[in-house]
Amino acid sequence: MNNLSEKKILLIICGGISAYKSLELIRLFKKQGVKVKTILTKSSKEFVTPLSVASLSQEKVYDDLFNAKNEAEMDHISLSRWADVILVAPTTANTISKLSAGSSDDLASTVILASDKDIFLTPAMNVRMWEHPSTKQNLNKLKSYGYKIIGPEIGNMACGEFGEGKMTEPKDIFYTIEAYFNNLKKNKKLKALVTAGPTNEYIDPVRFISNKSSGKQGYALAKSLVKRGFQTTLISGPTNLQIDSNINLIKVETADEMLKATQESLPTDVAIFSAAVADFKVKEKKNEKIKKKE
Repeated sequence: MNNLSEKKILLIICGGISAYKSLELIRLFKKQGVKVKTILTKSSKEFVTPLSVASLSQEKVYDDLFNAKNEAEMDHISLSRWADVILVAPTTANTISKLSAGSSDDLASTVILASDKDIFLTPAMNVRMWEHPSTKQNLNKLKSYGYKIIGPEIGNMACGEFGEGKMTEPKDIFYTIEAYFNNLKKNKKLKALVTAGPTNEYIDPVRFISNKSSGKQGYALAKSLVKRGFQTTLISGPTNLQIDSNINLIKVETADEMLKATQESLPTDVAIFSAAVADFKVKEKKNEKIKKKE
């Protein structure tokens, strides 16, 4: 069995002359046993038809955010959760602009905004559009958000001009996605440990010393490691944060409990100690509430 068999890719096809290449991309993925679901933007249907996409993907094509039948079968949240990865090919300048602004005015942008998976963008546009400062600024913003960019390439364009902005060829996009999944498979052999949040050091049953920590950094690190395939254990002090079910969460309260849980979770390949362990604790905890003295 190859590394792509039974993987699930959500392919979003945007409007642009390069949209026809998405058909070859679907064919390459299906040949390797990949499950491909597709979303067509309104303008993409000017370049490829839902029938041709459905015929190649052998799956239903999604295109309308407010279609009652779509929402009953698989709403925009569950569609984003279904995928192992989201691939936008081609990605137009307009789509890049919308995503950088956090816009969600159609099914494609709503799914992307609601996704908790890695998202690959494959830019395709005229060389002047690609070189425009606003496009560069938007792209840098998306990179800082964690979007992964494939291409574009330098070459002859449909408009007759030559330069950078040509969509990466389907086989090269395929190899990039294949390498991504290969790295995830390699990382599955590795274990990661993260500590997060504060600890509470009790003075008596109702009073304790602590550090003001939300735990957000440690939780984000744990989520990032899981997305990269690591078997991740998160040892957390008291927080109100939620965590993914595929992370092994160990809840503790005191520094001693965190130390014990950490030692029991060793050895590990990666360890990140981001917890804000309390700086002080009392020599002797009182078993009863300390009364106020007059």
